[in-house]
Amino acid sequence: MLIIGSHVRYKKDSGLVGSVKEALSYNANTFMFYTGAPQNTKRLPIDLEKVKEAEQLMKDNKIAKENVIVHAPYIINLATDDLVKREFSCNFLKEEIKRVETLGFSYLVLHPGSHVGAGTDKGIQNIADSLNKIIDKDTKVVILLETMAGKGTEVGRTFEEIAEIISRVELKEKMGVCLDTCHVYDAGYDIVNDLDGVLEEFDRIIGLDRLHAIHLNDSKNPFNSHKDRHEKIGEGEIGFEAIKKIINHPKLKNIPFFLETPNELDGYAKEIEMLRAAYEYN
Repeated sequence: MLIIGSHVRYKKDSGLVGSVKEALSYNANTFMFYTGAPQNTKRLPIDLEKVKEAEQLMKDNKIAKENVIVHAPYIINLATDDLVKREFSCNFLKEEIKRVETLGFSYLVLHPGSHVGAGTDKGIQNIADSLNKIIDKDTKVVILLETMAGKGTEVGRTFEEIAEIISRVELKEKMGVCLDTCHVYDAGYDIVNDLDGVLEEFDRIIGLDRLHAIHLNDSKNPFNSHKDRHEKIGEGEIGFEAIKKIINHPKLKNIPFFLETPNELDGYAKEIEMLRAAYEYN
């Protein structure tokens, strides 16, 4: 079974129930969401009754909680050398982890951050130091570092950079990876012509056992462009044939896929239908 969904809204009035209903409205069997606007720190209290209602709705519709992911806000930057901004990011990420734990989910996707001129190695060290302050033995959430396209001073543009962050985190069992197809293609990993080679490289450097989620996006920009602009499935530089190979690759079987394509709800419904029709393991 293809496990596929997209980003859904998490609104004040409906909470997690609304998120589940939105995913079901276009036949998704998983979903990804932010617990509030990704660009600010405004967060509403979690309605536990709605969480219970959502859990039952998910159970009734065979959406497994372990396949759902939460995305951390973009404003978090653990890589920066600015101590005030990094302290803010650490505190906010701690709160987000608590919210994910309260909601009952296991995975939180995090952009590693931008070093803003301090250099990649310093950025890596800042990220690892921050995660070592944030994560402890009682943390129930696994942090999934997202593979990045390499625009500007982003950290995480190579598998080596992701692996180096994880190597410096003390509680490595609390760390994993979310692979973004647009990002890795834009970063110079040829998933169109050498998907097997890219996955072998990922396994050798990071380990496929750490891969818990895939953002499934086409790319508006050409290979190795370091641009990071998502495109609808089959309408970009990656193309539908390559994306078919990704969803059908045996090493990626049972990993949930999440669409972040520039779509409205009907567009996600069409993409999910198209991808399910191309899936070979049904």
